[in-house]
Amino acid sequence: MPDKKLITVFGATGAQGGGLVRAILEDPQSEFAVRAVTRHPDSEKARALEQLGAEIFRADIDDPNAIRQAMQGAYGAFCVTFFWEHFSPEREDAEARQMAEAAKDAGLQHVIWSTLEDTRQWIPLDDNRMPTLHGHYKVPHTDAKGAANHYFSDLGVPTTFLLTSFYWENFIYFGMGPKPNPDGKLAITLPMGQEKLATIAAEDIGKCAYGIFKKGREMIGKTVGIAGAHLTGTEMARALTQALGREVVYNEVPPEVYRSFGFPGAEDLGNMFQFDRDFAPVCLKARDVSFSRQLNPKLQTFEQWLSQHAKQIPVAA
Repeated sequence: MPDKKLITVFGATGAQGGGLVRAILEDPQSEFAVRAVTRHPDSEKARALEQLGAEIFRADIDDPNAIRQAMQGAYGAFCVTFFWEHFSPEREDAEARQMAEAAKDAGLQHVIWSTLEDTRQWIPLDDNRMPTLHGHYKVPHTDAKGAANHYFSDLGVPTTFLLTSFYWENFIYFGMGPKPNPDGKLAITLPMGQEKLATIAAEDIGKCAYGIFKKGREMIGKTVGIAGAHLTGTEMARALTQALGREVVYNEVPPEVYRSFGFPGAEDLGNMFQFDRDFAPVCLKARDVSFSRQLNPKLQTFEQWLSQHAKQIPVAA
């Protein structure tokens, strides 16, 4: 281990960070070691990473001192925030700033910042095509990340800005899986019209991040978008039909209807999907499937992911 470059991975027990930790530690040729940062070092997920060979480091990303300690002696870091835990864009902004400052202080040589578009660059706050949320945002969970990019740039932190995509795991864990329509047919409901959505397996985000670290300095200063497939709602429904053995249709709704569904984050996600629909060429061009496959040769298609995970998708009997 001493001769390996140490990568500090925040969110190590989450979808993105966990994928990166496993990608590094499961590669016998890896030039990297891992410091897996988690608030819950005794959790089952943390113990599994420790068994793979990760150094487990207890820290909370809201604690600037803990962040600094987590980065000391490291070559690089994977920085990610999790909006859906607290629904506060201001908190995400503070976490990003603290990670950028700690990376600068630690003299890290390569940081990956998991970010998204600040949609206000395309839809100003006074644009009524979609409501303004939290007083300052169109899509709070993406705008805050995109707005925080400057912390890394302004401080001169050697950073790759990683644009992620819609996780297929949302069909399992986020309540977006097929549900019965009034006519009894199973349906996935999205306000995407007939536009394609950039999508990916969560595990592949970490594997692509590993590919970025392996490429090293040539990736510094670049914005890299990743996706496993660009899919319409109809194409996703067709693949789900095949995998589940039951007909699934695409229930297309307007964004304003999606925003009215009432679950936590419905307005935020309704605006996000509207942005993905109305600015599909921008979003899709930024997320190149073929380059994602260069970073991660084992990049999955939706059909391949479904072959492994379809049984985990909750479906009404």
